Amino acid sequence: MHLTPTVQKYILHWGEMGARWGVNRTVAQIHALLFLANQPLHAEEIAETLNVARSNVSNSLKELQSWGLVRISHVAGDRRDHFLALQDVWEVFRVIVEERKKREIDPTLTVLRACAVEAESDPQLEHATKVKMDQVLAFLEMLGTTYDDYRHLPPATMQRFLKMGGKVARMLGSE
Repeated sequence: MHLTPTVQKYILHWGEMGARWGVNRTVAQIHALLFLANQPLHAEEIAETLNVARSNVSNSLKELQSWGLVRISHVAGDRRDHFLALQDVWEVFRVIVEERKKREIDPTLTVLRACAVEAESDPQLEHATKVKMDQVLAFLEMLGTTYDDYRHLPPATMQRFLKMGGKVARMLGSE
C-alpha cells in the first residue's frame, strides 16, 4: 500500500502519541494505518507498508483485537486474514475509554477500597494520610460513576454535551 506524505505523517504522529499514552508505538501506528485504510489489509501488507517485522505486526494485531479496535475480515479468493479498524471516531473513543477504565481504573478502585477498609483498623496510619487516601478513592469513584452515567449516550447527544462545556462552566460560575 502506498502512503502519501500526509498519511505517513499522520501514522507516525499517532505512533508517537500512542507511546506517550502508554501504548506501543507500532500498535498505535498499525491502528492508524487500518483506521485510514479504505479496505481491509492483511498482515504482510501492513508489515511492508510500515516497514516493521511480521512478528511485530502479528503481536500488535492481537493487542488491537483484544482492545476491540480491530477485527478480522475475509476477502473473497484470499485465504489470509485481513484486518479492519473501527471507523466511527466516537466508537473508537468509547472503546478506548471503556478498556482503559476496565484495565486501569477498576483494578485501582479495588485496591483503594481494600486500603480504605484496612485503614479503619490501622493504628499506625496518620489521619492526614487516611484523608488523602479517601480523597483519591472518592475522586476515582466519582469519575467511574460519571463515566457510567454518560457511556450509553448516543454520539450526537455526547457531541452536543461536549459543545456545551464552556457554556455550562460559565452558567455554574467559578468557585
